[in-house]
Amino acid sequence: MKTRAETLRAIESQAFDICVIGAGATGAGCALDAQLRGLRTVLVDAGDFGSATSSASTKLVHGGVRYLQEAVVDLAPGQIKVVREALRERVLMLQNAPHLAHAREFVVPCFSRFESWYYALGMKLYDWIAGDAKLGRSQWLTPAQVLSALPTLTRENLVGGVSYQDGQFDDARYCMALVKTFASVGGEAANYLKVTSFQKDSAGRIQAAIVEDRCTGQSLTLRARTFVNATGPFSDSVRMLANPAVLSRLVLSRGAHILLPLVGDATPALLIPKTEDGRVIFAIPWLGRLLVGTTDQEVTLDGDLTVTRDEAEYLLQYINRYSTLHYTAQDVVSAFAGVRPLVRAKQSKETRKLIRGHEVDVDALSGLVSILGGKWTTYRAMAEETIDVVQRQLGAGVPSSTRRHRLIGTDGYNPEDWRLLATEHELGEAEARYLMQKFGSEAAEVLAVAGDHPEFKSRVVAGAPSIQAEIVYCARKEMALTIEDVLARRLGLQFYSWKLSIEAAPKVGFILAHELGWSEDRRNLAIQEYVSRIEGQLAALTS
Repeated sequence: MKTRAETLRAIESQAFDICVIGAGATGAGCALDAQLRGLRTVLVDAGDFGSATSSASTKLVHGGVRYLQEAVVDLAPGQIKVVREALRERVLMLQNAPHLAHAREFVVPCFSRFESWYYALGMKLYDWIAGDAKLGRSQWLTPAQVLSALPTLTRENLVGGVSYQDGQFDDARYCMALVKTFASVGGEAANYLKVTSFQKDSAGRIQAAIVEDRCTGQSLTLRARTFVNATGPFSDSVRMLANPAVLSRLVLSRGAHILLPLVGDATPALLIPKTEDGRVIFAIPWLGRLLVGTTDQEVTLDGDLTVTRDEAEYLLQYINRYSTLHYTAQDVVSAFAGVRPLVRAKQSKETRKLIRGHEVDVDALSGLVSILGGKWTTYRAMAEETIDVVQRQLGAGVPSSTRRHRLIGTDGYNPEDWRLLATEHELGEAEARYLMQKFGSEAAEVLAVAGDHPEFKSRVVAGAPSIQAEIVYCARKEMALTIEDVLARRLGLQFYSWKLSIEAAPKVGFILAHELGWSEDRRNLAIQEYVSRIEGQLAALTS
């Protein structure tokens, strides 16, 4: 990617065919799709790339077992459509970024003969809907097989279980790969650029956006023929900025997750198929932790995204019912919450029963194209549909090519190349495996920034395989501008351990200060603010 300064100059000096507002999964997908069709495209976000909903998911690439269950129980055929599309897209996500997405076995334990029949039939239906896109066949497991797969599962009344295959991924890095792939084919992308207003022609059509650089406070004018609103939970706000008369279309759902120490690293994921309030909870091995989630509660954008003690206790009570281990809030090593944008289904008031479908909305007055709702797994299909609509507006007709367009880090990728990486760069096995997992075939480029600074090959902090060269690389090549940009979305250390991320913050701050030209006061303030925020989240959960 270009530097941010180079990108800003490019944005100011030219007009574009499309401006995509929002650089999460769907926005980055829209930008890549448009650029590959030959449309000059710019991508901007008010925060960091993927800094909101797109890095706060359950890390699943899936059709949605829960949605299938709701389709059957609630007679909601719309959910079947969502599941079918997601299962088709699931396999494409795994193929287009194999270093970031992979198959994961899930086990549904059964504690009655009825459950055995019910869930076995349900998973066969899941297989059937997937068709040729399935990742593997579901199968019935004996109690012994279930306990072999999940040794810490409670044994009382266990009659067996059902296993099935779904996908898992690193959502923050996947979004970053989309942005970098877009930039690699000629697109312009910049973070921390907030659209504050639109300029319109005499007919009320948007001609340009006034964008505030949140790093400097300066404004710039961004000109494009068409504007795409892909801001997820903020979509209604942007729609009303373009046309104050439009009605709100979204219902916002808060999803909270906690991370616990992982016992073993090769176990399947656990699916808790039904809570007392009708939800589904996952307990999934993820990057060395056990990720447990999620909750589902209607919220507003004014809500605090710090995970509460009540939310943690809600998740802990269910995982403890199924586990011989007894987890407490003191065992939570990290947590996160996000806001999902849902399009309300007719006659439904509960967010857990809203269809996770999407809709492309075109404002007849301003011309703003908004992509509403949806889910991570269907980001590519949503983007394709959105750019199809944009092309009709622009009078173009080039088909999408994103189905088979592999992302940055996949060319020449071989998961076993960690051995070569370790040998050539004198790295430990854990560090080499980690770099391949995060950066794929770009891992050697990360190490190249060390140059004459061998200290950059050492860990950021003891207890995690992240190395200092990543911080330099992410500042130079991935527009990382804050400590949280690095620790949360580039390295993932903030999700692995709050305590380790607090310990790592000074090192990250010192390297970023050198790379970005911060003063000593600014550096110290950045470290203090980051540490204070994470300590506050930790205290809210454990005190």
